[in-house]
Amino acid sequence: MNKWLRLGCACVGSIFLMIALAACKQEETLTKVKVAEVTHSIFYAPLYVAESKGFFKEEGLDVDVNTTWGGDKTMTSLLSNGSDIALVGSETSIYVEAQGAKDPVINFAQLTQTDGTFLVAREDVKQFDWDQLKGKTFLGQRKGGMPQMVGEYVLNNHKIDPHKDIDLIQNIDFANIANAFASGTGEYVQLFEPQASLFEKKGIGHIVASFGEESGQVPYTTFMAKQSYLKKHEDTAVKFTRAIYKAQQWVENHSAKEITDAIKDEFDDTDPEVIETSIERYKKQHSYSPDPLLNEKEWELLQTIMDQSGELPKHIPYNQLVNKQIAEKVTSEK
Repeated sequence: MNKWLRLGCACVGSIFLMIALAACKQEETLTKVKVAEVTHSIFYAPLYVAESKGFFKEEGLDVDVNTTWGGDKTMTSLLSNGSDIALVGSETSIYVEAQGAKDPVINFAQLTQTDGTFLVAREDVKQFDWDQLKGKTFLGQRKGGMPQMVGEYVLNNHKIDPHKDIDLIQNIDFANIANAFASGTGEYVQLFEPQASLFEKKGIGHIVASFGEESGQVPYTTFMAKQSYLKKHEDTAVKFTRAIYKAQQWVENHSAKEITDAIKDEFDDTDPEVIETSIERYKKQHSYSPDPLLNEKEWELLQTIMDQSGELPKHIPYNQLVNKQIAEKVTSEK
């Protein structure tokens, strides 16, 4: 009896050992990719779906996402090899190029295709008109960043000079803008989700307009890497983009509730109901790009917006900072 017991234990032990070795082998074969994201946001839902649904692992990738809080810090991380890939606004690649970078930062996969901010009013405005902003105090975003440039572009389109017709506040850090408004500063504020929906739920403010709907499609947030990285690790970039494309298609074809269930662990301090509302808003205005393709029309609109804000250092041709071949390869696969 003891003989068979020992034999059984040995077999079970061998099975567990084989499973453990197989798991270790799988870990060893995964290619590690370090990603720096400019902020941690529901706006980037497809990225978190790619992780939660196992799309990165399907491509043999072990992706480590680190939040670097701000365009400058994100680009510093990329340029100093602290990260392999950056998720940030395309305007940052233009700024780097204008400074004479020897190793250009190349946009290779688009994640979001509209602005992600909303205009929130302190008062409940039943019939909003953009002219109502004139003479009011407006809490804007950081000067030189995409949210502020798009904000100014939209205001100008509505015949509002952001530096003359409104009292524009731009000296508050991104992390403190919502708190400043909640504390009583300003009559209007430009906010991302979920803060905009959260303020509505609490009665602090009311969403009256979407900057994303007003501005049109732009390469608002893209994955980019140094040119040298893409040359040396093109296969990894293709696999990464393929995983993102799978996630983009998954988001495109699933409900806000299903997407919430897939990413809510990323935002455990946020009410799932607020996450769902935020995702629904972004889906409604097609903020999530359904594919990683960044087209030339979007690139040119980006530079028009930058130019009108006085932030475009020089015009950069599309093919100079955009690698479209990777996204085209992935989206053309059967």
